[in-house]
Amino acid sequence: MPVTEPGGATRTVIVTVDDDPGVSRAVARDLRRRYGEQYRVVRAEAGESALDALRQMKLRGDLVAVILADYRMPRMNGLEFLEQAMDIYPGARRVLLTAYADTGAAIEAINVIDLDHYLLKPWDPPEEKLYPVVDDLLQTWLASDYRPTPAIKVVGHRWSARSSGVREFLARNQVPYRWYASEEPEGQRLLAAAGADGLRLPLVLTPEGEPLVKPSDQELATRVGLSTTPSADFYDLIVVGGGPAGLGAALYGASEGLRTVLVERTATGGQAGQSSRIENYLGFPDGVSGAQLTERARRQAAKFGTELLTACEVTGLEINGPSRATRLWDGSAIAAHTVILATGVSYRQLDAPGVAELTGRGIFYGSALTEATACEGQDIYIVGGANSAGQAAVYLAKGAKSVTILVRGSSITASMSHYLIEQVAGVPGISVRTSTEVAAAHGDKHLEGLLLRDTKTGQTELVDAQWLFVFIGAAPRTDWLEGVVMRDSRGFVIAGPDLSTEGRPPVGWELDRPPYHLETSVPGVFAAGDVRAESAKRVASAVGEGAMAVMLVHRYLERL
Repeated sequence: MPVTEPGGATRTVIVTVDDDPGVSRAVARDLRRRYGEQYRVVRAEAGESALDALRQMKLRGDLVAVILADYRMPRMNGLEFLEQAMDIYPGARRVLLTAYADTGAAIEAINVIDLDHYLLKPWDPPEEKLYPVVDDLLQTWLASDYRPTPAIKVVGHRWSARSSGVREFLARNQVPYRWYASEEPEGQRLLAAAGADGLRLPLVLTPEGEPLVKPSDQELATRVGLSTTPSADFYDLIVVGGGPAGLGAALYGASEGLRTVLVERTATGGQAGQSSRIENYLGFPDGVSGAQLTERARRQAAKFGTELLTACEVTGLEINGPSRATRLWDGSAIAAHTVILATGVSYRQLDAPGVAELTGRGIFYGSALTEATACEGQDIYIVGGANSAGQAAVYLAKGAKSVTILVRGSSITASMSHYLIEQVAGVPGISVRTSTEVAAAHGDKHLEGLLLRDTKTGQTELVDAQWLFVFIGAAPRTDWLEGVVMRDSRGFVIAGPDLSTEGRPPVGWELDRPPYHLETSVPGVFAAGDVRAESAKRVASAVGEGAMAVMLVHRYLERL
């Protein structure tokens, strides 16, 4: 008999991927015949579309129990697909559909991607060759740590900035949730059951049924099981910031025996974690999403013993003899021998009338992937001419009616990578408007229109718009370092040789050696990644600087 979920829970998903339409329909048909009453069967005919579907399921908080993939698929074979699917649903059981000639590849996959089973085609009769395999895998999944658990429920208004912020926080921290619009019947029922009125949204219901009304990120993190307070008072290394540089530093620090804590104010990944697709990172010839890449890094850092603190903002840096202490948002502090600053950058705010009032209500900074499904069939505008804007345009164009990139300059060639320019040019639904800026945003409860200005002629045009994604410039988050660490005029941290004047150490430097390459004006405090002045502003260089900073930390500690 088919395996059922306990307690009549919402149906979990079984995914099947095969590029042959006939085979794809046959697999889905046989699975639905046996498991359709208890499980939702989702089929796809390409690895790329299946990965998109898995990402959307992840954002919605759906559970995936089993994934079946054909080995011989063009562009992305079954092994490549399953390897990327593991990053999204690491607990899903994995099956490779193979021909007899491919059994060698299937056996190899058992070691490469921890394959659970390979199934020879054809599998007729399914009662003997397919169902027993899937039954066993479902039983294994139900008995694992990935068995169904009650999901967090979020009730909010479609055009509420804080509702959007809560969804983005949960999604970026890999916390499953279910979204209910406050105006829909189920949303109304949940609000009534919690005794919350519609003016105090969003409402978050924990798996235990506890209502949280308009929770802060810190309160939300605590209630959903994320670590927000340190387990110790003193460490060897504090890493501030969880982007590629911070994750690289934390991973290498912990793996080399340093007591390491990483402090992140929102979610690991930084700007890179919000990138829909990174095509030029070493070792990923088919590209990788920022979320996949940074989630792998987060798991790897945790495996080596890094303590990860989330929704924990650092507000100050104090130097007490050989100790360096980071002051936290709640007034507490963490001390260590050394600190690596890897806070990255944030997108600059768009300075135009109406934009601030409509942020989170149709205007978003970064890709805001939780909003992607709501954009389907819509006209989308993107401000920015660098890689992040291009990546978002290509991703959003898959479901949008049109995507228009607005660029102040005369071209995108100066700021966007060549490979991405070619991708943008190859998507019919994407257009680029150069010498154009947003002069104003209009709307009552949400964005309804944009006033665009030609930067050469000054002429303006009013266009209908409900969605605007902003990717302009890089502003470092370093105000909290004022008066402690030397920064340049834009706020970026100055480090290494850039501190010296005519070969002399910086003013106030008391050691008998010059600063190490990534060391700041405070000995034992290092800067890595985008926050450092004159850095390369690329994911690979940020990871490299994080690793290099740890090497210099060891050199510093040896001389204490």
